[in-house]
Amino acid sequence: MANLVQNVVAGKPLATGGILSGPLKSPLPTDTAATVAAAIKGVGYISDDGVSLTQGRETDKIKAWGGDVVKIVQTEHSVTLQYTMIEAARAEVNREVYGEPNVTATAATTTAGNLLAVRLTADQLPHMSRIVEIKDGDARMRLVAPDSQITEVGDVTFQDASIISYPVTVECFPDESGVKLYIYSDDGKKA
Repeated sequence: MANLVQNVVAGKPLATGGILSGPLKSPLPTDTAATVAAAIKGVGYISDDGVSLTQGRETDKIKAWGGDVVKIVQTEHSVTLQYTMIEAARAEVNREVYGEPNVTATAATTTAGNLLAVRLTADQLPHMSRIVEIKDGDARMRLVAPDSQITEVGDVTFQDASIISYPVTVECFPDESGVKLYIYSDDGKKA
C-alpha cells in the first residue's frame, strides 16, 4: 500500500474544548460522533504542548541455567495522560487540581467579579471519566478514559513573565472490561 499524506493527522483540539471531565459512570461515547453527556464538562484551554499519552510496560526476563532468556513476563502496565491546563481563573480547572469539595465558586455581582476560594489539602483527588477531543480538518479522534485520576500536579509558578498553569499527570485505570483507554478515530473520508 502506498504512503498517503491524507493519513497524517495533527493533534488539534476541538474549538469547543480539547479535554472534558465528568463523574465516573457517566455515559461515555463509543465513537467520534456521539454526543457527550451533559455531566462531562470542558476544562478550558490547554497549553500548546497538547496532550501526551504514555504507555508503560515493565517486564522481567526469566533465564535458564546458562543465561539464556526463556521467557519474558510483564509485571506492570500503565496508561497516563499529561497536559497543562492554563485557565487558572476557571472553577472547573481548580476543581480538577484541588478537588471539588475544596473549591467554592461565587458568581459575579455588581461589587465583585467571579470569586474562587480554594483550599489545599492532602485529600486524594477523585476518580473521573475524561475525554480528549481531537480534530484535523474532517478527521476526528477521541480518547476516552472511563476511570482516571490526577495523580500528579506539577509546579505552579506565579511570575509576571508567564501565565499561571497547572501541569497534570492523569493515571487511567481499567474499566469492567479491563480497558484503560479507548481510542476512536474517523479519517473523515466519506465514500
